[in-house]
Amino acid sequence: MPVNIAVNVQSSIRICGSKTLYFDPWQIEDERFDADYVFITHEHYDHFSPDDIRKVLKPDGYLVIPESMSNMTGDITTIPGNHIISVRVGEKREIARLMVEVYPAYNQGKPFHIRRSGWVGYLVTMDAAKYYIAGDTDEIPEIKDIKCDAAFLPIGGTYTMDATAAAHLARCIHPKVVIPTHYGSIVGSPVDGDFFQGLLPRDIRCELLL
Repeated sequence: MPVNIAVNVQSSIRICGSKTLYFDPWQIEDERFDADYVFITHEHYDHFSPDDIRKVLKPDGYLVIPESMSNMTGDITTIPGNHIISVRVGEKREIARLMVEVYPAYNQGKPFHIRRSGWVGYLVTMDAAKYYIAGDTDEIPEIKDIKCDAAFLPIGGTYTMDATAAAHLARCIHPKVVIPTHYGSIVGSPVDGDFFQGLLPRDIRCELLL
């Protein structure tokens, strides 16, 4: 099945195959109501935006959030309680026939994303393909052995790994395609994507969608 992938801004990602998945929807212009699943990596405003969640989630869609955020969904009143799924690092579970694995996302030596906050990245299997959405993270040991077809990696530095570290991680996990995120708006420069692409080996395809 053909897959359509878009990065709206920052880490606002849409993957459309047999299901439509959003990750950290932000600055969505129109009410779409097309999301079967919305995944949130952590609570910062550019990743957890209730207004944008309401714009994209179907009435019967699922909201997947870190367990540490389970008390933050009260104002998203359009979602049935049993369709709000809290997850924790290390879980591998099926959510309405979609396989989801939960990985840590945190900084090393920086105070912005602390390990004990329990914030996450996701490895989602849809249509026999594995998509890894790293969230806001540095190049941490727990994610260097991930096996995936497509990896969405932050490259902007400051709050996450920079392009050099992200390229090293890409070489470790060696996806078929890597899509850089989290640059060119709040942090990083629009040319960071080109720099990152130049650091990759030829057998890893890079798609610049920001």
